[in-house]
Amino acid sequence: MVQRTLVLAAAVIAAGGFVGSAYAQDAVDVDAAKKEGRLVWYTSTPIAIGQKIVDMFEKEYGIKVEMFRSGGSAILRRFHQEMDAGRVAADVMTTSDPAAAAAMTRKGLFVAFRPKDFEQIPEAAKDPQGHYIAQRLNLMTIYLREDKVPPADEPKNWSDVLDPKYKGKLVTTDPSFTSLQVSVVGMMSKNRGWSFFEKLRANDTMVVQSNQQATDMLKRGERLIAVGALDSYAADERMKGHPIKTLYPADGVFVIPSPTSIIKGSPNPNAARLFAAFMISPPVQKLFPAGGGYAARLDVEPPAGAPSLKDMKIVPIDYDYIEKESGRIKRRFNEIFQ
Repeated sequence: MVQRTLVLAAAVIAAGGFVGSAYAQDAVDVDAAKKEGRLVWYTSTPIAIGQKIVDMFEKEYGIKVEMFRSGGSAILRRFHQEMDAGRVAADVMTTSDPAAAAAMTRKGLFVAFRPKDFEQIPEAAKDPQGHYIAQRLNLMTIYLREDKVPPADEPKNWSDVLDPKYKGKLVTTDPSFTSLQVSVVGMMSKNRGWSFFEKLRANDTMVVQSNQQATDMLKRGERLIAVGALDSYAADERMKGHPIKTLYPADGVFVIPSPTSIIKGSPNPNAARLFAAFMISPPVQKLFPAGGGYAARLDVEPPAGAPSLKDMKIVPIDYDYIEKESGRIKRRFNEIFQ
């Protein structure tokens, strides 16, 4: 199998071009979608932005969206439990686990759908047939309380957080709950060995379930540095006036797409297609940089004051490896931090 990695082509982005050629657009029957009148969306999208998407869609089309929001790994567990029971409850699913999306595509669980502007999404962030399409790009990095960590003491790369001077000051998230962290932990352990996390544990690093909880720990001053956490939460808090600074380690950041898929055999297939198309429309895509995150579309600018992806060193992610080793990655992480 050809190794799948996400390294968003800096030259392509810098040039404002696209990866790949134009695609035929799949039609959406809006009248049929309105007759269905509702859809169910399973998502790990940050709750505030997720609710904005729902509100915008309901206002635009008069179609009710029932949103079930949780961590990406929790979403996938619920979905698989329902599928194993022969029950298709969700119409659309957005997680943050590209490896899982690729695996489920091979199992035939998703509908192929290439909506309008499909070509605006980087090739590395979608399935060529449209079985999954990135809703947004997630920047996983390090951020901290800049009022409590002097510039001279800021970690410059990932290995710096293992310094004993940070003992009791670190927080990270659990890959068993947050699927974004599966890719981070998987590649960090593959590239550096599990000793990295053993040393992180020895530094009295706190483990919480979600990125929101990690950010809350910093806001309350209970921890000062978030390691391998989602930058959009830090950006959101900065907008609210909290002194939280994002760092871009010299040895690279992780950029992970959040794939959206239409579930095969779902109760509301036309509403699902309309919602999936809406997800990559310009009004929705612009919500992400407005909230401090990165849109999936190449023609949408990065967040104000944040660097462009072309200016960052990006850690390649081997999604074949992540897919194969996902269970072991979660188990070993929890063995270390239990």
